[in-house]
Amino acid sequence: MKHGHEMRQKTHNENPEQPLILRFDQVRRQDGPLVGGKNSSIGEMITALTNRGIKVPPGFATTSRMYWQYVGKNDIQQHAARLIAEWQYGKLTLSEAGHKIRSLFLGGTWPSSAAAAIKAAYHELCGETNRENLGVAVRSSATAEDLPEASFAGQQETYLNVSGGDALLDACRRCYASLFTDRAISYRQTRGFDHMSVALSIGVQQMVRSDVGGAGVMFSIDTESGFDKVVLINAAWGLGENVVQGTVNPDEYQVFKPFLVDRSLVPIVDKKRGDKAVKMVYGDKDKGAPTRNVSTSKAEQAAFVLGDQEILQLARWAYTIEQHYRVPMDMEWAKDGVTGELFVVQARPETVHSGRDAAVFKVYKVRSKGRVLATGLSVGDAAVSGRLCLVESSRDLDKFVDDSILVTGTTDPDWVPVMKRAAAIITDHGGRTSHAAIVSRELGLPAVVGTGNATYVLHSGQDVTVSCAEGTAGFVYDGAADIATETLDVSGLPATRTKIMLNLANPAAAYRWWRLPSDGIGLARMEFVVSNAIQVHPMALVHFDRLKDEEARSKIAALTAGYAQKPDYFVDKLSQGLATLCAAVYPRPAIVRMSDFKTNEYAGLVGGAEFEPDEENPMLGFRGASRYYSPRYREGFGLECRAVRRLREHMGFTNAVVMIPFCRTVREAKMVLEVMAENGLVRGEKGLLVYVMCEIPSNVILAAKFADHFDGFSIGSNDLTQLTLGVDRDSGELADLFDEEDEAVKWMLGRVIAVAREKGCRIGICGQAPSDHPELARFLVDSGISSISVSPDSFLAVKRQVVDSERALSRSV
Repeated sequence: MKHGHEMRQKTHNENPEQPLILRFDQVRRQDGPLVGGKNSSIGEMITALTNRGIKVPPGFATTSRMYWQYVGKNDIQQHAARLIAEWQYGKLTLSEAGHKIRSLFLGGTWPSSAAAAIKAAYHELCGETNRENLGVAVRSSATAEDLPEASFAGQQETYLNVSGGDALLDACRRCYASLFTDRAISYRQTRGFDHMSVALSIGVQQMVRSDVGGAGVMFSIDTESGFDKVVLINAAWGLGENVVQGTVNPDEYQVFKPFLVDRSLVPIVDKKRGDKAVKMVYGDKDKGAPTRNVSTSKAEQAAFVLGDQEILQLARWAYTIEQHYRVPMDMEWAKDGVTGELFVVQARPETVHSGRDAAVFKVYKVRSKGRVLATGLSVGDAAVSGRLCLVESSRDLDKFVDDSILVTGTTDPDWVPVMKRAAAIITDHGGRTSHAAIVSRELGLPAVVGTGNATYVLHSGQDVTVSCAEGTAGFVYDGAADIATETLDVSGLPATRTKIMLNLANPAAAYRWWRLPSDGIGLARMEFVVSNAIQVHPMALVHFDRLKDEEARSKIAALTAGYAQKPDYFVDKLSQGLATLCAAVYPRPAIVRMSDFKTNEYAGLVGGAEFEPDEENPMLGFRGASRYYSPRYREGFGLECRAVRRLREHMGFTNAVVMIPFCRTVREAKMVLEVMAENGLVRGEKGLLVYVMCEIPSNVILAAKFADHFDGFSIGSNDLTQLTLGVDRDSGELADLFDEEDEAVKWMLGRVIAVAREKGCRIGICGQAPSDHPELARFLVDSGISSISVSPDSFLAVKRQVVDSERALSRSV
């Protein structure tokens, strides 16, 4: 049994010294055995954090004494223990035993003292809030007097929009009964908890009118990577149960915690708008339906639930709560649509990442992929191949085939026994904080949630690969792919004089590598963000009105919905993508290369064909620095500069370093710096460093003059080799001649490193060569290069090569 606890039966007698009811402002964190973890945490926030500005709705909790009083009054314990024993010995099914025990609770009567205490506390709460028949949320909070570490999260029921004393007593009775749902019995059994030792506290809390506002969940760390410098917030319209249950695809916001103390900054590093197809609102209590789901309007689906200042307020609260508890936290929040106020309604410690060894992690690589069948949000960072089993309803759970990949619309706690037997999980609906995501994370299963169409395009018996190893996007590939795994242990790596940095392009994957002890990002490719997150040619946004391509106009209109000025879409998305990269390594530098598409690649962007010339050799054509001052692209470069300025000055990422690619002449360098200054990016002001790519022989020949205009060089070894040897790097016929270790190439490398050192400039290399050629890495170290930037999967190997090279160099001196 888990936790090493032996199951044993106990007879509980109520403790007359314990109260039956405690107001939340009388409860502290250590009162878990009396009122359960959920209620003790609410009390802790009210008593300890209200003076820090955090708003928590008032309420009260019934204690474990009241539970035992109810159990004793209705003679439940002996009968329940017998039914549990009959199930354990196979005389009853789990369903039969659970139903009979719940009937004992539901058919019971309240002890007069308990009923009076609940009604009195409710009447007092109505008076405190000045509302007659106040609507309240009634939540279960399990306790285990001899197992205080048990959370029992998600095992019992919640009832919303309950009003009136009699209705409250009925909801409390149903809460008690939910202690013996099939899933709750199964949960305790697998963990070795004595069913008769666990009591139930009930939390009664003022409802926040989020039915006409919004609600959701937030974590004080990134839920997939465990990256501890961001707050993740999910939001949907209406009551928050839809977000928790995963029946909607919510908005998702990410906020960088270290900048929250500076009120002049807006460190929202990512905003994704979910479709939020339904919302939970108040129903008809007279018909036994206190809540119901309704479709959202097109306007609600197209809008964000929260404004920027509300996102920042919640993030600050999350950070404050985390600091108070001293552990990463999982919280629920709600926005009152009547008053506009925000509230935190629940908080509990996050348990998946907080106990992990940050120095050891496993990396998955998926090769030989089939075509993409479905995409969604990735949960975890693993990948697995297997056979699908489609289960559309909880009524068909018995049809699930063990070790299959579960495909369904959404999950709730009733699905947990099946989820435990799955190899992976795919859902149509839900975000990163949905039930499917939370349980998959706890079980260590890869999951792709919120696909929108998995149950439509996938079928039972189909062989697929589920990949959560490629960042925040999860993929379902056709067929069984080749999956390789590697365990990385980055503990004990010595410091080196030569900095080892990362080549990163995909913001969605940036947080996966936060544990690597890198010295920053040596190359962040802006064009990856443009092609994936933006998709539109910047000039097509600047000159949308003159665009002739109707299909492109339609796509751009859809992508930029919600933006009054279409160029703002480019600036917004680009700054957020770059912010995620910068956040992953802050405060270490992140060298951002301005766009380096070739003309044929620019033309492939939406609306791009009308703004790009046809070239015979785009590799040597209108690319890099030559575009930035040209009338053909100058306005597009202006948007790039606006995004970088926003990144540094509005969001706070002053660790961003700008790098200019393919700068052919010193005259061109001056012209580019002038255009940057016109757009508010002045080298040397506000700590701005500007680097230049060294990838053309002229950069080496005139290195001393280039050094007068830039703060550093980054060697692009692929292009430099190509142009030094006169070899097309993509030519199969000339592949044997393309050699980055050729003497001429090494002369170029050694020369520019020497000049940079002489001029006091930083110089690094961001090509693949040091990863592929250990001897070249040794040569670069011996030459005195400042940094080597590599792909994350090569980091450990190159780091070890540099350690060995520096030790050998020190011995030879």
